[in-house]
Amino acid sequence: QVQLVESGGGLVQAGGSLRLSCAASGRTFSRYDMGWFRQAPGKEREFVAAISRSGSSTYYADSVKGRFTISRDNAKNTVYLQMNSLKPEDTSVYYCASDRTVVAYTNPVAYRYWGQGTQVTVSS
Repeated sequence: QVQLVESGGGLVQAGGSLRLSCAASGRTFSRYDMGWFRQAPGKEREFVAAISRSGSSTYYADSVKGRFTISRDNAKNTVYLQMNSLKPEDTSVYYCASDRTVVAYTNPVAYRYWGQGTQVTVSS
């Protein structure tokens, strides 16, 4: 089993930046694929970004491509989401998720373990 805890959310002005962190428990973090999802009020949970076990492969939703960067530090059991040029439509609760050898990176059903979420609010 894997326990995930997100941090780094908050209130930021449009055009600003935030860096989200997700700390994972256990001694086998490097064996898990990791993803970030978000869910805004009245909307379905949507894929944001994902990263492979080694960090060599990354995947992004079209809505965040070029603005967000996912990375991981396996020595620290942590995955990050650097968010730049934030827009009001990025306002959501952001969740990190993980599972071994994820087949469909963009599908939340593909991830077995989830964090509690962290709120990101972008003001205009």
